[in-house]
Amino acid sequence: MRACRENAERLLQTGRSVIAFPEGAKGAAKVFRERYRLQRFGRGGIVRTALAARAPLVPTAVVGAEEAHPILFKVENLARFVGLPFVPVTPTFPALGPIGLLPLPSKWIVQFGEPIPLDHLEPDAAEDELLVARLNEDLRSRIQAMVDASVRARESVWS
Repeated sequence: MRACRENAERLLQTGRSVIAFPEGAKGAAKVFRERYRLQRFGRGGIVRTALAARAPLVPTAVVGAEEAHPILFKVENLARFVGLPFVPVTPTFPALGPIGLLPLPSKWIVQFGEPIPLDHLEPDAAEDELLVARLNEDLRSRIQAMVDASVRARESVWS
């Protein structure tokens, strides 16, 4: 399903859950030295959607994914030529050709935090820019704390 606000609203209205990655493409495109440092979240679209639906925000941390495709650096000039945002250079790509695009083995830890209830707020709270910004940053800081704790607790990328 295409990731857009309309689809998220429709799913939430029918009682379904929605998973969103508020870092967006910036999170997936980080170079290896920036791994596990959350990028700035968007302008609060996820928070606004949850507020309008009166659905809780559930902070979720994923550790391990950033080792599956470690981007050493990005080539942007070549990428623009072929219509891509960037071409990643990883330990295996482009050296191994298309097979270098396969993910490296890594163990993932997915951790769910305490839900942030929003049902006590009115649906028009989504129009309050200050509230949206505060909730957006609260969500980001909770996830960053969970990521930091999971990275410290693991013994290696494989265990």
